Amino acid sequence: MDLDVLFIGTAGSAPTARRSLPATIVRRGGDRLLFDCGEGTQRQLLRSIGLVELEEVFITHFHADHWLGLPGMLKTFSLRGRDRGLTVYGPPGLKALFKAMSVVIGKTTYPLELVELEPGQELQRDGYLVAPFAVQHRVTAYGYAIVEQERPGRFDEAKARELGVQPGPDYGRLQHGEAVGDVQPDQVVGPARPGRKVVLTGDTAPCDMTKVIAHGADLLVHEATFIHEDAERAAETSHSTALAAASLAAEAEVKMLALTHVSPRYSGGELRDEARGQFENTIVPRDFDSVEIPLPERGPAIHHREALRSNGQQPL
Repeated sequence: MDLDVLFIGTAGSAPTARRSLPATIVRRGGDRLLFDCGEGTQRQLLRSIGLVELEEVFITHFHADHWLGLPGMLKTFSLRGRDRGLTVYGPPGLKALFKAMSVVIGKTTYPLELVELEPGQELQRDGYLVAPFAVQHRVTAYGYAIVEQERPGRFDEAKARELGVQPGPDYGRLQHGEAVGDVQPDQVVGPARPGRKVVLTGDTAPCDMTKVIAHGADLLVHEATFIHEDAERAAETSHSTALAAASLAAEAEVKMLALTHVSPRYSGGELRDEARGQFENTIVPRDFDSVEIPLPERGPAIHHREALRSNGQQPL
């Protein structure tokens, strides 16, 4: 099952010529989950993977840079005659926000469901879950963890043959935990293999909850609005420095750290260099970059540079 993270918008509260406002797509198999929808997100989607028929959008908090792209995108879906339902999730206050926007969005051609989540309220999906967790910001704000279920252990076909089990349905029974004659599943099936975990923090100061939730994650996407010399300003605004995010990643023993929410005052390189002094496997993705996350036994996460840059074009 393929799993990757596509960075649609990596800027902080203001866009730049090369970075759009916050938006991230997590793709697992045929599922497409959009986390935050800053102004210009639908344009960014059109420039990358197309304006896909998203089914679920997750908002981290209600500062305008994280949701202002929703009205336009929802209207475009209606203009295209969409009839497939769409669910928007977020912290308490989501319904009030949409009530205020109703005059702009108007009536949609498709069912639009709004779900206000509580921290730890797991949403079960086919083979994985999405769980919100509280982070530390100036308003109620969530991060989201995408966690795959454990996978069955490896089946030892040679051992099964040695024990007299013939290829066919009996292999499947053993893999599903059923005994076949005197042969027990644990004789031919190895220990369960872990799934993958991706954690996105949204806007937050470094906090213990993120550290706990992100422990062992294959990818932690953490904001880094400031460098360490601006740590006082970061504390005042409940944002994070690159150094603090890297320290948290090291303590949480994550495998890769991606820094986003880049302020216009930085190019990104200074954030990366500061963080790598504390946590080497740090990237600062640009818009349209992606991180591919193979199954654990197939190797580490891979940072892919966006295609527009490789073709000599410039992203928005």
